[in-house]
Amino acid sequence: MSALQRQALKHGISSGLPPMPPPGIGGKKLMSGRKRDYTPVFWDKYFQHEHRIKVNNNTFRVYECGNEGPVVLFLHGGGFSALSWAVLSSVLSHLVTCRCAAIDLRGHGDTYTSDDTDLSADTMSRDVGDVVRELYGDNPPQIILIGHSMGGAIAVHTAEKNLIPSLIGLVVIDVVEGTALEALSSMQNFLRGRPSIFKSLEHAIEWCVRSGQIRNLDSARVSMVGQMKRIDTNETASSELEHQHDELHVQGVGTTIREEEEVDVEMQEKKVMDIEGEHVKDGCEQSQNSLQKTNQTAVNLSSTQDKVFKKPLPPQESQSQYTWRIDLSKTEKYWKGWFEGLSKRFLSIDVPKMLLLAGVDRLDKELTIGQMQGKFQMQVLPQCGHAVHEDVPDRVADCLASFMVRYKVATPTADFQRIFPGC
Repeated sequence: MSALQRQALKHGISSGLPPMPPPGIGGKKLMSGRKRDYTPVFWDKYFQHEHRIKVNNNTFRVYECGNEGPVVLFLHGGGFSALSWAVLSSVLSHLVTCRCAAIDLRGHGDTYTSDDTDLSADTMSRDVGDVVRELYGDNPPQIILIGHSMGGAIAVHTAEKNLIPSLIGLVVIDVVEGTALEALSSMQNFLRGRPSIFKSLEHAIEWCVRSGQIRNLDSARVSMVGQMKRIDTNETASSELEHQHDELHVQGVGTTIREEEEVDVEMQEKKVMDIEGEHVKDGCEQSQNSLQKTNQTAVNLSSTQDKVFKKPLPPQESQSQYTWRIDLSKTEKYWKGWFEGLSKRFLSIDVPKMLLLAGVDRLDKELTIGQMQGKFQMQVLPQCGHAVHEDVPDRVADCLASFMVRYKVATPTADFQRIFPGC
């Protein structure tokens, strides 16, 4: 190589290629870097109970945590599920005395209805009222209703129609009428830009985090499960994971039984070895015969143990592919109905209210005037995506806990950062 070529390579001007990055920048990641874990997480890490609430011919799945205090009822956004609230529910229930409940809305998660395609605001708000009535009867506890995106719109419709008589608070997360209606024209393009098929749940979770749909890995590992279903069986990923969880529990019990039986086998082998020691004292020939018998006994014991206590083979990796639980592109006819008139409805509801946004630029004119008049509390959490409660669950929990303590609807059970009203 000539001196000119070496000089060209040194300055990165050969062959039109960019210069080599300095050590530690770009290129391959260091081998010492820890690989991120994208395996799905079962709901019981965050929630304590789950219920299948039957209303007429419909079955709604509800997750709960917490044992006393007012109920914080969560409604998820379009395409998400109740598991979207898993991490936040766990954090919030440790900050203030409350019970958290999250519903799989119609057409989402593990909820099944007589018409999963009817996602009108009227139908879904009635669903929420029906589930509350079935869960808590004619004398429901105090309820703070919280909704994200589509769920925020449904929360407003539910509150305006007084479908929850014990409602004492309303929180809407990152949905404003003006910006929501403007965004509808590009929603189909957004949906078409998402992958339609994932070869595993791990790949779905990895895409979710890398694409920025959910920026918190812990939340994505539990939330994404509720958004997927198997293509071959149409079974939801959350239901599939539940079956696997139950099988592992049964195997765990079986392992305990096998361990106890294996102790008995070891004691038998010890007795055999004690007998062997006594035979050795009687002479070489007798010892040799005894040793042969002992070896044969040990072989028989081992053979019996292999037959009776055979360990299960490791499970084979599923070859199934996954797709979205709900095809949101087919719900377009309901989108305007969710958001039209939302600001006016929100301002008319006569309970303490909070609007939690990912950016102050999302505020429309009507809400800006209402916020200046003190008709609701507003909090802005920058540096997070649309799924605010999943991206920064700790900060959202601080906001909710501060809101509940401020209006004296819950008592604090732990120290947390008090968030004051304002932007």
